[in-house]
Amino acid sequence: MSFSSLGLSEQLVRATTDQGYDTPSPIQLQAIPAVLSGKDVMAAAQTGTGKTAGFTLPLLQRLAENPRTGKGPRALILTPTRELAAQVHDSVNLYSRYVPTKAAVVFGGVKINPQMMKLRKGVDVLVATPGRLMDLYQQNAVRFNEVEILVLDEADRMLDMGFIRDIRKILALLPAKRQNLLFSATFSSEIRTLAEGLLNNPVQVEVAARNTAAENIKQSVYPVDQSQKTALLSKLVRDNSWDQVLVFTRTKHGANRLTQKLEKDGITAAAIHGNKSQGARTRALADFKAGEVRVLVATDIAARGLDIKQLPQVVNFELPNVPEDYVHRIGRTGRAGESGHALSLVSADEGKMLAGIERLIKKQLPRKSMEGFEPTNNLPLKPKAKADPSKARGRSSNGSGNGRPAGKPRSFGAKPGGRSAGRGQSSGQQGRRQSA
Repeated sequence: MSFSSLGLSEQLVRATTDQGYDTPSPIQLQAIPAVLSGKDVMAAAQTGTGKTAGFTLPLLQRLAENPRTGKGPRALILTPTRELAAQVHDSVNLYSRYVPTKAAVVFGGVKINPQMMKLRKGVDVLVATPGRLMDLYQQNAVRFNEVEILVLDEADRMLDMGFIRDIRKILALLPAKRQNLLFSATFSSEIRTLAEGLLNNPVQVEVAARNTAAENIKQSVYPVDQSQKTALLSKLVRDNSWDQVLVFTRTKHGANRLTQKLEKDGITAAAIHGNKSQGARTRALADFKAGEVRVLVATDIAARGLDIKQLPQVVNFELPNVPEDYVHRIGRTGRAGESGHALSLVSADEGKMLAGIERLIKKQLPRKSMEGFEPTNNLPLKPKAKADPSKARGRSSNGSGNGRPAGKPRSFGAKPGGRSAGRGQSSGQQGRRQSA
Protein backbone atom coordinates (compact mmCIF):
# COMPACT_ATOMS: atom_id res chain seq x y z
CA MET A 1 0.00 0.00 0.00
CA SER A 2 1.41 3.40 -1.01
CA PHE A 3 0.52 6.96 -0.03
CA SER A 4 -0.81 7.66 -3.51
CA SER A 5 -3.28 4.78 -3.17
CA LEU A 6 -4.83 6.59 -0.19
CA GLY A 7 -5.94 9.44 -2.44
CA LEU A 8 -3.18 11.94 -1.70
CA SER A 9 -2.00 14.31 -4.41
CA GLU A 10 1.24 13.88 -6.32
CA GLN A 11 2.73 16.88 -4.49
CA LEU A 12 2.05 15.44 -1.05
CA VAL A 13 3.30 11.97 -2.02
CA ARG A 14 6.47 13.58 -3.31
CA ALA A 15 6.92 15.36 0.04
CA THR A 16 6.57 12.09 1.96
CA THR A 17 9.09 10.45 -0.37
CA ASP A 18 11.53 13.28 0.35
CA GLN A 19 11.29 12.37 4.03
CA GLY A 20 12.10 8.72 3.29
CA TYR A 21 8.56 7.38 3.71
CA ASP A 22 6.94 5.20 1.06
CA THR A 23 4.59 2.95 3.06
CA PRO A 24 1.85 4.34 5.31
CA SER A 25 1.74 3.27 8.96
CA PRO A 26 -1.42 1.60 10.35
CA ILE A 27 -2.77 4.87 11.78
CA GLN A 28 -2.13 6.62 8.46
CA LEU A 29 -3.86 3.85 6.50
CA GLN A 30 -7.05 4.41 8.47
CA ALA A 31 -6.93 8.11 9.30
CA ILE A 32 -5.94 9.62 5.94
CA PRO A 33 -8.94 8.32 3.93
CA ALA A 34 -11.28 9.24 6.80
CA VAL A 35 -10.00 12.83 6.96
CA LEU A 36 -10.06 13.16 3.16
CA SER A 37 -13.73 12.16 3.20
CA GLY A 38 -14.52 15.26 5.23
CA LYS A 39 -15.86 13.30 8.20
CA ASP A 40 -15.06 13.95 11.84
CA VAL A 41 -12.42 11.55 13.17
CA MET A 42 -11.68 10.21 16.65
CA ALA A 43 -8.35 8.42 16.61
CA ALA A 44 -6.34 6.65 19.31
CA ALA A 45 -2.68 5.90 18.67
CA GLN A 46 0.42 5.63 20.80
CA THR A 47 3.36 7.96 20.29
CA GLY A 48 5.72 7.12 17.44
CA THR A 49 3.03 5.66 15.18
CA GLY A 50 3.03 8.46 12.59
CA LYS A 51 -0.19 10.10 13.75
CA THR A 52 1.02 13.63 12.96
CA ALA A 53 1.30 12.80 9.26
CA GLY A 54 -2.00 10.97 9.64
CA PHE A 55 -3.83 14.26 10.02
CA THR A 56 -1.35 16.71 8.46
CA LEU A 57 -1.27 15.16 4.97
CA PRO A 58 -5.04 14.94 4.37
CA LEU A 59 -5.56 18.32 6.05
CA LEU A 60 -3.17 19.95 3.57
CA GLN A 61 -4.92 18.26 0.66
CA ARG A 62 -8.36 19.45 1.74
CA LEU A 63 -7.08 23.02 2.02
CA ALA A 64 -5.40 22.83 -1.40
CA GLU A 65 -8.65 21.71 -3.02
CA ASN A 66 -10.33 25.00 -2.03
CA PRO A 67 -8.34 28.21 -2.67
CA ARG A 68 -8.13 30.66 0.23
CA THR A 69 -10.23 33.82 0.18
CA GLY A 70 -9.10 35.57 3.35
CA LYS A 71 -6.21 35.65 5.79
CA GLY A 72 -7.24 32.60 7.77
CA PRO A 73 -6.40 30.53 9.65
CA ARG A 74 -8.35 27.83 7.83
CA ALA A 75 -7.00 24.93 9.87
CA LEU A 76 -6.37 25.16 13.62
CA ILE A 77 -4.23 22.54 15.38
CA LEU A 78 -4.21 22.66 19.19
CA THR A 79 -1.44 20.92 21.13
CA PRO A 80 -0.68 20.71 24.88
CA THR A 81 2.99 21.78 24.90
CA ARG A 82 5.39 24.13 23.15
CA GLU A 83 7.64 21.30 22.00
CA LEU A 84 4.78 19.40 20.41
CA ALA A 85 3.48 22.57 18.76
CA ALA A 86 6.92 23.23 17.24
CA GLN A 87 7.18 19.63 16.06
CA VAL A 88 3.76 19.65 14.40
CA HIS A 89 4.58 22.98 12.74
CA ASP A 90 7.80 21.49 11.37
CA SER A 91 5.81 18.57 9.94
CA VAL A 92 3.33 20.92 8.28
CA ASN A 93 6.19 22.81 6.65
CA LEU A 94 7.89 19.62 5.47
CA TYR A 95 4.78 18.11 3.91
CA SER A 96 3.55 21.37 2.37
CA ARG A 97 6.77 22.19 0.51
CA TYR A 98 5.14 21.53 -2.88
CA VAL A 99 1.73 23.06 -2.13
CA PRO A 100 1.00 26.78 -1.61
CA THR A 101 0.34 26.73 2.14
CA LYS A 102 1.36 29.21 4.83
CA ALA A 103 1.75 27.92 8.36
CA ALA A 104 2.52 29.52 11.72
CA VAL A 105 3.03 28.32 15.27
CA VAL A 106 2.22 30.21 18.48
CA PHE A 107 2.97 29.24 22.09
CA GLY A 108 3.88 30.84 25.38
CA GLY A 109 7.30 31.42 26.85
CA VAL A 110 8.41 33.70 23.99
CA LYS A 111 7.53 37.26 22.93
CA ILE A 112 4.03 37.65 21.55
CA ASN A 113 4.66 40.55 19.12
CA PRO A 114 6.50 38.51 16.43
CA GLN A 115 3.64 36.01 16.52
CA MET A 116 1.10 38.80 16.07
CA MET A 117 3.01 40.15 13.05
CA LYS A 118 3.11 36.68 11.49
CA LEU A 119 -0.64 36.28 11.87
CA ARG A 120 -1.35 39.66 10.29
CA LYS A 121 0.27 38.46 7.07
CA GLY A 122 -2.23 35.61 6.86
CA VAL A 123 -1.87 31.87 7.47
CA ASP A 124 -3.61 28.73 6.26
CA VAL A 125 -2.57 26.46 9.13
CA LEU A 126 -2.11 27.67 12.69
CA VAL A 127 -0.53 25.38 15.31
CA ALA A 128 -1.06 26.66 18.84
CA THR A 129 -1.12 25.94 22.54
CA PRO A 130 -4.49 26.93 24.04
CA GLY A 131 -3.22 29.53 26.50
CA ARG A 132 -1.23 31.60 24.01
CA LEU A 133 -3.99 31.30 21.41
CA MET A 134 -6.50 32.86 23.82
CA ASP A 135 -4.00 35.64 24.62
CA LEU A 136 -3.75 36.43 20.90
CA TYR A 137 -7.51 36.37 20.47
CA GLN A 138 -8.01 38.77 23.37
CA GLN A 139 -5.54 41.16 21.71
CA ASN A 140 -7.47 40.95 18.41
CA ALA A 141 -4.50 39.31 16.70
CA VAL A 142 -6.42 36.27 15.45
CA ARG A 143 -9.96 35.48 14.36
CA PHE A 144 -11.57 32.09 13.83
CA ASN A 145 -14.36 32.82 11.36
CA GLU A 146 -12.52 31.06 8.49
CA VAL A 147 -11.61 27.88 10.36
CA GLU A 148 -12.64 24.84 8.32
CA ILE A 149 -10.74 22.12 10.19
CA LEU A 150 -9.99 21.79 13.91
CA VAL A 151 -7.44 19.30 15.25
CA LEU A 152 -7.03 18.45 18.93
CA ASP A 153 -3.69 16.66 19.13
CA GLU A 154 -2.87 14.61 22.25
CA ALA A 155 -6.23 15.60 23.66
CA ASP A 156 -5.76 13.33 26.69
CA ARG A 157 -2.74 15.34 27.79
CA MET A 158 -4.53 18.65 27.24
CA LEU A 159 -7.25 17.53 29.63
CA ASP A 160 -4.69 16.22 32.10
CA MET A 161 -2.90 19.58 32.06
CA GLY A 162 -6.08 21.52 32.81
CA PHE A 163 -6.68 23.12 29.40
CA ILE A 164 -10.37 22.21 29.29
CA ARG A 165 -11.58 25.76 30.02
CA ASP A 166 -9.48 27.31 27.27
CA ILE A 167 -10.52 24.58 24.86
CA ARG A 168 -14.20 25.21 25.55
CA LYS A 169 -13.72 28.96 25.06
CA ILE A 170 -12.01 28.35 21.71
CA LEU A 171 -14.71 25.92 20.57
CA ALA A 172 -17.37 28.53 21.27
CA LEU A 173 -15.60 30.97 18.93
CA LEU A 174 -15.29 28.60 15.95
CA PRO A 175 -17.74 28.32 13.04
CA ALA A 176 -20.40 25.68 13.68
CA LYS A 177 -19.76 24.10 10.30
CA ARG A 178 -16.27 22.58 10.37
CA GLN A 179 -14.44 19.26 10.35
CA ASN A 180 -13.19 18.07 13.75
CA LEU A 181 -10.26 15.69 14.28
CA LEU A 182 -9.44 14.40 17.77
CA PHE A 183 -6.21 12.44 18.31
CA SER A 184 -5.42 10.89 21.68
CA ALA A 185 -3.20 8.19 23.13
CA THR A 186 -6.24 6.74 24.92
CA PHE A 187 -10.02 6.77 24.72
CA SER A 188 -10.51 7.55 28.42
CA SER A 189 -13.91 8.43 29.84
CA GLU A 190 -12.90 12.11 29.88
CA ILE A 191 -11.94 11.96 26.21
CA ARG A 192 -15.22 10.31 25.27
CA THR A 193 -17.13 13.00 27.16
CA LEU A 194 -15.24 15.70 25.26
CA ALA A 195 -15.81 13.91 21.96
CA GLU A 196 -19.57 13.70 22.52
CA GLY A 197 -19.81 17.49 22.59
CA LEU A 198 -17.32 18.07 19.80
CA LEU A 199 -17.58 15.38 17.13
CA ASN A 200 -20.46 14.67 14.76
CA ASN A 201 -20.88 10.96 13.99
CA PRO A 202 -17.09 10.45 13.93
CA VAL A 203 -15.08 7.72 12.26
CA GLN A 204 -13.27 5.90 15.09
CA VAL A 205 -9.73 4.71 14.54
CA GLU A 206 -7.78 2.72 17.12
CA VAL A 207 -4.58 1.04 16.02
CA ALA A 208 -3.03 0.00 19.33
CA ALA A 209 -4.38 -1.61 22.45
CA ARG A 210 -5.22 0.91 25.13
CA ASN A 211 -2.42 1.73 27.59
CA THR A 212 0.09 -0.71 26.10
CA ALA A 213 3.70 -0.09 25.22
CA ALA A 214 5.12 -0.86 21.80
CA GLU A 215 6.20 -4.48 21.52
CA ASN A 216 9.57 -3.48 20.08
CA ILE A 217 10.57 -1.73 23.33
CA LYS A 218 12.63 -3.87 25.70
CA GLN A 219 11.66 -3.01 29.28
CA SER A 220 13.49 -3.76 32.52
CA VAL A 221 13.71 -2.68 36.16
CA TYR A 222 16.83 -2.10 38.27
CA PRO A 223 15.99 -2.27 42.00
CA VAL A 224 18.25 0.25 43.76
CA ASP A 225 18.26 2.46 46.83
CA GLN A 226 17.27 6.08 46.19
CA SER A 227 20.70 7.31 47.34
CA GLN A 228 22.46 5.14 44.73
CA LYS A 229 20.37 6.04 41.67
CA THR A 230 22.67 8.73 40.27
CA ALA A 231 25.76 6.55 40.63
CA LEU A 232 23.98 3.63 38.95
CA LEU A 233 22.80 5.84 36.09
CA SER A 234 26.35 7.09 35.53
CA LYS A 235 27.66 3.53 35.50
CA LEU A 236 25.02 2.40 33.01
CA VAL A 237 25.79 5.30 30.69
CA ARG A 238 29.53 4.59 30.79
CA ASP A 239 29.49 0.79 30.77
CA ASN A 240 27.05 0.65 27.85
CA SER A 241 28.65 3.58 25.98
CA TRP A 242 25.29 5.34 25.70
CA ASP A 243 25.67 8.45 23.58
CA GLN A 244 22.00 9.44 23.71
CA VAL A 245 19.65 8.71 26.61
CA LEU A 246 16.47 10.50 27.70
CA VAL A 247 15.98 10.43 31.49
CA PHE A 248 12.71 11.22 33.28
CA THR A 249 12.31 12.76 36.73
CA ARG A 250 9.10 13.65 38.54
CA THR A 251 10.00 17.26 39.40
CA LYS A 252 11.77 20.24 37.84
CA HIS A 253 14.12 20.58 40.83
CA GLY A 254 14.93 16.89 40.60
CA ALA A 255 15.82 17.34 36.92
CA ASN A 256 18.17 20.21 37.77
CA ARG A 257 19.85 18.29 40.61
CA LEU A 258 20.40 15.20 38.48
CA THR A 259 21.81 17.25 35.61
CA GLN A 260 24.30 18.96 37.92
CA LYS A 261 25.40 15.64 39.46
CA LEU A 262 25.93 14.05 36.04
CA GLU A 263 27.97 17.03 34.87
CA LYS A 264 30.16 16.78 37.98
CA ASP A 265 30.62 13.11 37.16
CA GLY A 266 31.93 14.01 33.70
CA ILE A 267 28.79 13.16 31.70
CA THR A 268 27.41 15.95 29.53
CA ALA A 269 23.78 16.57 30.46
CA ALA A 270 21.03 19.16 30.04
CA ALA A 271 17.58 19.59 31.56
CA ILE A 272 14.27 20.66 30.04
CA HIS A 273 11.25 21.58 32.14
CA GLY A 274 8.69 24.31 32.65
CA ASN A 275 11.01 26.67 34.55
CA LYS A 276 13.43 26.79 31.62
CA SER A 277 12.96 29.51 29.00
CA GLN A 278 11.83 28.37 25.58
CA GLY A 279 15.25 29.34 24.20
CA ALA A 280 17.03 27.18 26.77
CA ARG A 281 14.74 24.24 26.06
CA THR A 282 15.25 24.57 22.32
CA ARG A 283 19.06 24.73 22.71
CA ALA A 284 19.12 21.74 25.06
CA LEU A 285 17.11 19.63 22.62
CA ALA A 286 19.25 20.75 19.65
CA ASP A 287 22.46 19.87 21.53
CA PHE A 288 21.02 16.48 22.47
CA LYS A 289 20.04 15.67 18.89
CA ALA A 290 23.46 16.82 17.65
CA GLY A 291 25.26 14.51 20.09
CA GLU A 292 26.82 17.34 22.10
CA VAL A 293 24.82 16.28 25.17
CA ARG A 294 24.67 12.60 26.14
CA VAL A 295 21.86 12.78 28.70
CA LEU A 296 18.70 14.87 28.39
CA VAL A 297 16.81 15.05 31.71
CA ALA A 298 13.14 15.94 31.38
CA THR A 299 9.88 16.16 33.27
CA ASP A 300 6.76 14.55 31.81
CA ILE A 301 5.16 17.77 30.57
CA ALA A 302 8.33 19.17 28.98
CA ALA A 303 9.03 15.90 27.17
CA ARG A 304 5.55 15.62 25.69
CA GLY A 305 5.85 15.92 21.93
CA LEU A 306 9.61 15.36 21.74
CA ASP A 307 10.36 13.62 18.46
CA ILE A 308 13.89 12.24 18.51
CA LYS A 309 14.52 9.84 15.67
CA GLN A 310 16.04 6.49 16.63
CA LEU A 311 16.36 7.37 20.32
CA PRO A 312 17.85 4.12 21.69
CA GLN A 313 17.35 4.50 25.46
CA VAL A 314 14.83 5.94 27.90
CA VAL A 315 15.46 5.79 31.65
CA ASN A 316 12.90 6.37 34.39
CA PHE A 317 15.10 7.84 37.12
CA GLU A 318 11.88 8.09 39.12
CA LEU A 319 8.62 6.35 38.30
CA PRO A 320 5.70 8.61 37.37
CA ASN A 321 2.84 9.18 39.81
CA VAL A 322 0.29 8.19 37.16
CA PRO A 323 0.81 4.70 35.65
CA GLU A 324 -0.33 5.80 32.19
CA ASP A 325 2.53 8.30 32.04
CA TYR A 326 4.93 5.35 32.05
CA VAL A 327 3.58 4.30 28.66
CA HIS A 328 3.97 7.83 27.30
CA ARG A 329 7.52 8.12 28.66
CA ILE A 330 8.88 4.92 27.18
CA GLY A 331 7.09 5.70 23.91
CA ARG A 332 9.85 8.22 23.22
CA THR A 333 11.97 5.24 22.13
CA GLY A 334 11.03 2.45 19.73
CA ARG A 335 9.33 4.92 17.40
CA ALA A 336 8.16 4.15 13.86
CA GLY A 337 9.05 0.47 14.18
CA GLU A 338 12.59 0.98 15.51
CA SER A 339 13.76 -1.06 18.49
CA GLY A 340 14.28 0.65 21.83
CA HIS A 341 15.23 0.04 25.44
CA ALA A 342 13.40 1.44 28.47
CA LEU A 343 14.71 0.81 31.95
CA SER A 344 13.55 2.06 35.33
CA LEU A 345 15.60 2.70 38.46
CA VAL A 346 13.17 1.75 41.22
CA SER A 347 13.62 2.18 44.96
CA ALA A 348 11.60 0.37 47.62
CA ASP A 349 9.37 3.39 48.28
CA GLU A 350 8.22 3.22 44.63
CA GLY A 351 6.93 -0.33 44.97
CA LYS A 352 3.27 0.69 44.77
CA MET A 353 3.93 2.80 41.67
CA LEU A 354 5.64 -0.14 39.99
CA ALA A 355 2.75 -2.44 40.90
CA GLY A 356 0.30 0.05 39.37
CA ILE A 357 2.32 0.17 36.14
CA GLU A 358 2.53 -3.61 35.90
CA ARG A 359 -1.22 -3.94 36.42
CA LEU A 360 -1.82 -1.36 33.70
CA ILE A 361 0.42 -2.99 31.07
CA LYS A 362 -0.65 -6.46 32.24
CA LYS A 363 2.80 -7.93 32.63
CA GLN A 364 5.64 -8.15 35.10
CA LEU A 365 8.76 -6.22 34.18
CA PRO A 366 12.00 -8.24 34.49
CA ARG A 367 14.22 -7.27 37.42
CA LYS A 368 17.93 -6.85 36.83
CA SER A 369 20.72 -6.40 39.34
CA MET A 370 23.98 -4.50 39.22
CA GLU A 371 26.86 -5.65 41.40
CA GLY A 372 27.57 -3.10 44.08
CA PHE A 373 24.11 -1.53 43.84
CA GLU A 374 22.01 -4.17 45.58
CA PRO A 375 19.10 -2.46 47.38
CA THR A 376 18.55 -2.58 51.12
CA ASN A 377 14.91 -3.58 50.58
CA ASN A 378 13.82 -5.75 47.67
CA LEU A 379 10.93 -4.93 45.35
CA PRO A 380 7.91 -7.26 45.09
CA LEU A 381 8.26 -9.78 42.27
CA LYS A 382 4.69 -9.35 41.07
CA PRO A 383 1.97 -6.73 41.50
CA LYS A 384 -0.47 -7.32 44.31
CA ALA A 385 -3.92 -8.49 43.33
CA LYS A 386 -6.70 -5.95 43.59
CA ALA A 387 -8.47 -6.05 46.94
CA ASP A 388 -12.09 -7.13 47.14
CA PRO A 389 -13.97 -4.30 48.92
CA SER A 390 -16.68 -6.73 50.07
CA LYS A 391 -14.05 -8.70 52.01
CA ALA A 392 -12.25 -5.73 53.49
CA ARG A 393 -12.31 -5.55 57.31
CA GLY A 394 -14.81 -3.08 58.67
CA ARG A 395 -16.74 -2.73 55.39
CA SER A 396 -20.07 -4.16 54.41
CA SER A 397 -20.63 -5.88 51.08
CA ASN A 398 -22.74 -2.99 49.84
CA GLY A 399 -19.58 -1.12 48.88
CA SER A 400 -19.59 1.53 51.60
CA GLY A 401 -16.40 3.49 52.00
CA ASN A 402 -14.45 5.12 49.21
CA GLY A 403 -14.95 2.17 46.86
CA ARG A 404 -11.31 2.16 45.71
CA PRO A 405 -8.99 -0.67 46.80
CA ALA A 406 -5.70 0.42 48.33
CA GLY A 407 -2.95 0.74 45.76
CA LYS A 408 -5.27 0.92 42.75
CA PRO A 409 -4.00 3.56 40.28
CA ARG A 410 -6.37 6.42 39.67
CA SER A 411 -7.88 6.78 36.23
CA PHE A 412 -5.96 8.59 33.53
CA GLY A 413 -6.41 12.35 33.80
CA ALA A 414 -7.70 12.22 37.38
CA LYS A 415 -6.21 14.64 39.86
CA PRO A 416 -5.19 13.99 43.47
CA GLY A 417 -8.09 14.27 45.83
CA GLY A 418 -10.52 12.50 43.51
CA ARG A 419 -11.02 15.49 41.22
CA SER A 420 -11.00 14.65 37.56
CA ALA A 421 -9.37 16.80 34.90
CA GLY A 422 -11.72 19.08 33.07
CA ARG A 423 -13.92 19.95 36.05
CA GLY A 424 -12.42 23.32 36.69
CA GLN A 425 -8.89 24.30 37.51
CA SER A 426 -7.27 24.77 40.88
CA SER A 427 -4.47 27.27 41.36
CA GLY A 428 -2.03 24.37 41.30
CA GLN A 429 -3.34 23.21 37.94
CA GLN A 430 -3.08 26.73 36.56
CA GLY A 431 0.54 26.93 37.64
CA ARG A 432 1.23 23.59 35.99
CA ARG A 433 -0.34 24.76 32.73
CA GLN A 434 1.52 28.08 32.68
CA SER A 435 4.87 26.45 33.33
CA ALA A 436 4.49 23.74 30.69
